[in-house]
This record gives sequence, C-alpha cells and structure tokens, in this order.
Amino acid sequence: MLGYAAQMPTSGAAAERWRGALEAWKIPETILSRAPESPYGFPAEHFRRRAERALSAAAEATPTVRRAAEALGDHGEVLDVGCGSGAISLPLARHATRLIGVDENERMLEAFADAAVAAGVPAATICGRWPDVADRAEPADVVVCGHVLYNVPDLDPFVLALDRHARRRVVLEITERHPWAWMHDLWLAFHDLERPAGPTAADAVAALREAGFAPAREDRTSTETGGGGFERKADAVALVRRRLCLPAERDPEVEAALGDRLASDDEGLWSAGPSRHVTVTLWWDAAR
Repeated sequence: MLGYAAQMPTSGAAAERWRGALEAWKIPETILSRAPESPYGFPAEHFRRRAERALSAAAEATPTVRRAAEALGDHGEVLDVGCGSGAISLPLARHATRLIGVDENERMLEAFADAAVAAGVPAATICGRWPDVADRAEPADVVVCGHVLYNVPDLDPFVLALDRHARRRVVLEITERHPWAWMHDLWLAFHDLERPAGPTAADAVAALREAGFAPAREDRTSTETGGGGFERKADAVALVRRRLCLPAERDPEVEAALGDRLASDDEGLWSAGPSRHVTVTLWWDAAR
C-alpha cells in the first residue's frame, strides 16, 4: 500500500463530501454566542489519563501501535501529529530512537515531553497547527496521527503533509463515527437541533483513496472509554454540558438525560458516551 501522490490533485467529490459533512457540524451562532464556555477541546486531565493508560503494563497493544511498531522495527523516529500528551506514540517508546510531537496546545506538549523522558526516549516538540508547521518538522520513519481527522475539513493537504514526512509508514487512528454523533438525542432535547449523521471512517477512506493513497483498515471494538475518564462524576457531566453550550446550573438535567451512558469503569473513573466504541486504524507505506 503506497502513498504515492507526489503532488496532491485538486480535491474531488469524496473530499468535498468530507468537508461538507464537517461543516454541517458547526454549532449555530445563536447557540454558540450564548455558551458560557467553549464547547471544544478536552481538559488536560483527559489527555494525561489516556497517556497513562496507554503506557500501563496492563494495556493491550492496539492495532495502531502494532502497525506503527512493525514499521519501526528495532529503531526509528516517530512523528506524532496532534500528539496531545502522547497516548498514540508513547507506547512506541521502546522501539523509537526519538519522538517528535506536534500540537497546538503548549501544555499538552509539555506533558508529552515529560512523559517521553519518563519513558526513556528523547523527544522534541513543535507547537502549531498541521500542516501550517509542517516545514518545521523533519521527516521521520513513522508518522502517526490519532483522533485528529474529524477536526480537519481540508483533508488533502493535511494528509499529503503527513505522507511527505514519512520514510516508512503513515498510521492514522479515528473513531468509526464522528465523536459527537452519540449526542444526537441530547442536542434535540436541549436545543431542538438535528445533528449530522456523518462523516464516518468510511468517508475518510474514500477521500484518501481519491487523493491517491491506498490505506489498509483495521477496526477495534471495545467497551472501554478510550483511556479518558474523570475521578469525579461531576467532571464527566460538565464536559458533556460544555459540549452542549449550556451553563453549569443545567448539570443535573444533563446527568439525567445521559442515563446509563454516564458510568464509571473498573478503576472508578467516570465518563459519558456510548457503551460500544469502534476505533479504526488506517495505514499505508510511504513511497520513499
């Protein structure tokens, strides 16, 4: 499977469908303007816990980690685009000679660098938005990018920059459906607002193929929260409430509406979401 596009062609129908589906997720200004807090992003605690779980001795190697590790072999550099605190790339520390993290959030980059040092691997960081900062990153043996694509309307230039920086392989991880798709009934209940059905991982694959790549796909179904979670139930409720652009006094209503989708795991960490999660790994070998 080769990522052979030397120059990305003009966006085609699949890329336009992807862009249009993401544009449909924009929150109407009439709702957004009344939001007391931004509905976007995650608390740092969420990313920190994901990284801690990914590095724990009990953590099972995901398809994403396995596909990246097999391309790395005994050694190699890893470029992690949208790294957060490193949940995707830190499990590769024992295979890597260096980890390079790219993220817009400086606090996340600091957590990433600290975790890499603790894992015993050299690290470098680049603060900024991909592909705007792509020229600041040197090529790496493997490029990984986890749970970022649903924030990328213009998929072609983003992915081309990933491919151009990979000596051996590009490995992407996304959820099967848009990560807010499970909240459809909540938007209806609190705002009488229909939310889109797409895009999906299949739409991403179609756009990648249209752009000249041939990604392989592997799905992983889990009942786990994906590594996030909060010590306090109230914090899990508050995250959903912020997503819905509601004030803090609506927390009891949000908690009631969540029902059994608000749950704690075996470690006592709280999260809200569907009981079944499908994570998709996409990868292709670079044409260098």
